[in-house]
Amino acid sequence: MKAYLFSLAFLFSSLAQGLGTTVEVFHVYSQHSPFRPSKTISWEDSVIQTLAKDQARVQFLSSLVAKKSVVPIASGRQIIQSPNYIVKAKVGTPPQTLLMAIDNSNDVAWIPCSGCAGCSSTVFNTVKSSTFKSLGCRAPQCKQVPNPICGGSKCTWNTTYGSSTILTSLAKDTVALSIDRVPSYAFGCIQKATGSSVPPQGLLGFGRGPLSFLSQSQNLYKSTFSYCLPSFRTLNFSGSLRLGPVGQPLRIKTTPLLKNPRRSSLYYVNLIGIRVGRKIVDIPRSALAFNPTTGAGTIFDSGTVFTRLVAPAYIAVRDEFRKRVGQCNRVISRRVRHMLHRTHCSTHHNIYVLRHERNNATRKPPDPQHCWGHHLLGHGCRP
Repeated sequence: MKAYLFSLAFLFSSLAQGLGTTVEVFHVYSQHSPFRPSKTISWEDSVIQTLAKDQARVQFLSSLVAKKSVVPIASGRQIIQSPNYIVKAKVGTPPQTLLMAIDNSNDVAWIPCSGCAGCSSTVFNTVKSSTFKSLGCRAPQCKQVPNPICGGSKCTWNTTYGSSTILTSLAKDTVALSIDRVPSYAFGCIQKATGSSVPPQGLLGFGRGPLSFLSQSQNLYKSTFSYCLPSFRTLNFSGSLRLGPVGQPLRIKTTPLLKNPRRSSLYYVNLIGIRVGRKIVDIPRSALAFNPTTGAGTIFDSGTVFTRLVAPAYIAVRDEFRKRVGQCNRVISRRVRHMLHRTHCSTHHNIYVLRHERNNATRKPPDPQHCWGHHLLGHGCRP
């Protein structure tokens, strides 16, 4: 079923007690980022570019189904093709600093290594690191990468990511965020890349798989993290990535994070409805249903900018919103289908997302800051 576009925002954060550290998170277009465009573009042009990249991201998510099937996805993600949010990571001994994208729907970290064909000018110099080691096919981690190739001494694999094709070899080295060092961290050393979808200085996977950052740093952080992302309106400010149970918000409400075996790395929640103003929109249950058999359901994703709804849900929300707007002077871009850009009205109508929190339905209006979290017990949380 085809997914349509609507702009929603979510406010989330995380849970409770143990070791921890905080890492700054930057928007890719912030003044701290070397990836920001040299020329200022209009808001509409930026939306056009984001939409094109977003579509490739959704196609990537759809490819994560364990076996072929036709499954609708209602997703809430940001783009990896142009990594929206980056953190400073230190790799190797002595440490080399890389600005890496964070992605909660990937597991294996990808790092452009010295000698890479098609990578950016900033790469991880493996020769200068005394703790770097290539991993062969007998390494247990080789069984955890997708379709490993064992023709030589290295464990390699090919990955298609957005518009890019990546040849990666398995390696390990020390990786640090903030002051905490994770020794013998297994990651993919990019040897060759084509296309423009690969984050220039690498990617850190925060998914649920065995090679994700959460799994490999479990002794340090107890599989607990939260992040508050900087607003699109205030690109000169940084957000935060909180690792470990210590310092996490205590006065919070939680909603279960569901596991779907068809897309085992992704974070699902049980979306039960959407409210426009005071009215709960009449949406067929099947349009939002979580289904572990097919992989259908609602995904929270750090790589997709726009919320996407399957057609029945999108049409219902769109029509109700149009009713609320009434006769206002709507300005709709001809270049962006299915998107209401602005309304020249003195009133506004909040869009709420309803979801199960244990046995209670809750709601939260859009907020310019995006916060989200994961805990060892499998809960997403919000203040």
